[in-house]
Formats: sequence, structure tokens, C-alpha cells
Amino acid sequence: MLKSRIMTLSFYKRNLPHWQPECCSIFVTWRLYDSLPKGFSEHLRKWSDEPGKQFLNAERLLDAASSGPRWLNDPEIACTTRRAIERGAELGHYDLRAYVIMPNHVHVLLDPLTPLDKLTKGIKGVSARNANTKLGRVGNPFWQDESFDHWIRSPGEFASVQTYIESNPVKARLCANPQDWHWSSAHK
Repeated sequence: MLKSRIMTLSFYKRNLPHWQPECCSIFVTWRLYDSLPKGFSEHLRKWSDEPGKQFLNAERLLDAASSGPRWLNDPEIACTTRRAIERGAELGHYDLRAYVIMPNHVHVLLDPLTPLDKLTKGIKGVSARNANTKLGRVGNPFWQDESFDHWIRSPGEFASVQTYIESNPVKARLCANPQDWHWSSAHK
């Protein structure tokens, strides 16, 4: 007789739905506040039934970094963000599999060991406080409230997402090889 396995899911919703299945890696992306053009959110809502297309449309604009702040180009701010990401792993909130810090957004691939909303709040809260202090912007929003997340469904998808994350600076023409980007798990 086959035993059925029940997967435990946690769920919460803001503007986007956020699913966190037990024992799955999750690909998470968040961006700087005001990093997409005004009105672009309305354009994204047209794709609300297709979150993958929503993500790709936003990603194209973020990679171009043609509007909004690019505070993560500052090495000190990028370093603060990297330290916050790595610190969450050290504290046992997740196993960090891959990350990249782009000029206006961040991608991480991780295995969460705590609720997703708590771990993103921790990374974003610490890095925002430190960055805003450096920028003289204390009390102002640094990160966009919402994050995009996608749970990984297979080993092949895991490998594809890891490559996507670490190759993002090359795709955005910020460097020639993934290993050249200082703010990435691919950096050697």
C-alpha cells in the first residue's frame, strides 16, 4: 500500500500571494523603493494571473536600471546588504544557496528554516537601517515593501534558478563573468 505524503504549506498575501511549502528551496527577489517607473505597477497588474510574466517584465526594467535609485552600486551599501543576507544564514534562519546584489534589486535562493515573511523582514530591516544611515535618509523607505517569491519544484529548476541568479550581472552587462561580480555567491 502506498503512503500518501501531505505537504505543509504556509500562506500569506499582500499584493502578491506568498506560499512557503515545508522543505522547499525558495527564490526571493526584492527591490529598492521607487526603482520601477511610476505607473509600472498598473502594467504588472495586467499579468496578475501569471506571476512569472509579472516577474520577467519587472526584471527587464530592473536590470536596465534606467529609473529610480541605484543605491546598491555603492560598495558600502552593497556590503551592508550582503552582511545582512549572510547573517540570516549564520543565525539559522535559512540555508543560503545563492545570492546576487544588483544596483537596484536583490535575488536570493535559500532553504527557509523560519517563516518567509520574518526572514525577509529581518534582512530588509537591518540592511535598510544601515543604508539609510549612510545615505542620510533615516526614516525613509529603502526597500519596496513587497517581495516576489517562487518555490522550487525540482532539482533541475534549482540549478536553473541558481544559474539565473549568479548570471544576472552578466545578463545586465555589469561584468563579463559571474565570478567577477563582487556582490554575488559566484564571486571568487
